[in-house]
Amino acid sequence: MTLHDLPAVNATLNGLSAAFLTAGYVFIKRKNMKAHRNCMISAFVTSALFLVCYLTYHIVVHHVTVFRDPPWFRPIYLTILLTHTVLAVVIVPLIFMTLSRGLRGRFDRHKRIARWAWPIWMYVSVTGVLVYWLLYQKFPQSG
Repeated sequence: MTLHDLPAVNATLNGLSAAFLTAGYVFIKRKNMKAHRNCMISAFVTSALFLVCYLTYHIVVHHVTVFRDPPWFRPIYLTILLTHTVLAVVIVPLIFMTLSRGLRGRFDRHKRIARWAWPIWMYVSVTGVLVYWLLYQKFPQSG
């Protein structure tokens, strides 16, 4: 594996995070707090690993891929990328607040913020996979 494989690793980590988020949601609906906690901590760890790999790739490789082809899909791709990027920044403090409240047993406050954090985090994780798939698989960009 090389640094150029990191986009695929990043997509995998985003996909794992989405899977853990989904399982965590199912577990809390079933009142299985221990499994919920484990899944949410796993989602946090996979998202943190993603961030490390993402920053490593963009700092070390210095590669920026511009979506040009097909031109008709570019505005759709850029809309997905923009919402993904903005919400990826927004979700970071929400994740820390939600995780902190849950781990300290402040479940009333945890639940209030988790109602917002979970769907945003899920959107960021799923669109991360989608951005990778569009840019590297469906419409690979040259140059």
